Amino acid sequence: MQGSLSAIGNANDLIAETGEYLWQADVLRIEGELRLLFGASMEAEASLVQALEIARKQRAKSFELRVAMSMARLWRDRGKRNEARELLAPIYGWFTEGFDTRDLKEAKALLEELT
Repeated sequence: MQGSLSAIGNANDLIAETGEYLWQADVLRIEGELRLLFGASMEAEASLVQALEIARKQRAKSFELRVAMSMARLWRDRGKRNEARELLAPIYGWFTEGFDTRDLKEAKALLEELT
């Protein structure tokens, strides 16, 4: 666990040093996913909330979709299926093309599961 989170810390340091914040939401999403893998669900949710805020601020729809899928899975596993669907459905609805991409296929499948 320590090595993977250390790599995430290095990525965050590099983002801060360079001022290149484009990938920040995705780095935080990955941090949240790692924390989930290691059983730290509260910390994972905090990382995902921060990633969602950054993606929204940047208007980065693809990153927002990825984060929303991670958050929706977390909430689904906690029994919050309605909240998960309410988060993911409008974001998925923004997309008008690219439905053959992995992210949109996964989002559609997750929404179907949550319905």
